[in-house]
Amino acid sequence: MAAILQGHQVHPDGRTWKTHFPKGDLWVFGYGTDHRGTPEQPGRVVTVIERGFWETLDDPLAALESESASTGKVWGAAYHIPSSHAEEVHDYLDEREIDGYSVRFTPFHPTTGPSNDPQENANHATPITCMVYIGQPTNPQFLREPERRAPQDVAQVISAGYGQSGKNTEYLYLLEKALEGLGLGTADVHVTDLVKRVRAIEAAGLADVEEREAEKEVKKSLARSPAEHVHGDRIE
Repeated sequence: MAAILQGHQVHPDGRTWKTHFPKGDLWVFGYGTDHRGTPEQPGRVVTVIERGFWETLDDPLAALESESASTGKVWGAAYHIPSSHAEEVHDYLDEREIDGYSVRFTPFHPTTGPSNDPQENANHATPITCMVYIGQPTNPQFLREPERRAPQDVAQVISAGYGQSGKNTEYLYLLEKALEGLGLGTADVHVTDLVKRVRAIEAAGLADVEEREAEKEVKKSLARSPAEHVHGDRIE
């Protein structure tokens, strides 16, 4: 289900999540697990963080996003977990993510139809309370060094990243397609820029490979004996 995630409420005790879901069903926002790197060479994946924390990072994209119409919103999908599995799913997620993330319960605004105006869709939909995990500044996997968050550095890491879930490049390309696939004006400037950078790196790498192969062929040709060259040019 595509929707806008806007605003949030900090829940003091994640273990009492049922107070937000009196019917027993659970809604989880845009959740997934992906490993696109190794402990020695971590890949790069997206996460949701507090805007206030983001703005302390001196990220130039924060200023750009502040000028956009989507300020304070996160577009994505929510997953409905029936009451028969809600307890199990919640406990699993909570145990796995509690060290690097904190739980939030936030209004989730489903789209109501194929309107070309995403804001109109969001405004006319009844919000659903949804659970989401927010990245914490204390998470050791979060990139705090400005130079490591530079777009070209991120692109370089992604272009070489590979983990148990596959290539980091595949993750990035599928992320861009997923955002575009929502059809709600959800293209992300940062993601689009990274895709261009990574494709350029891949293209340059392919060109280097082709150049090396050409050099090998030239060396092989030069290494032939004079007789072989004459024979090769002989007209039968």
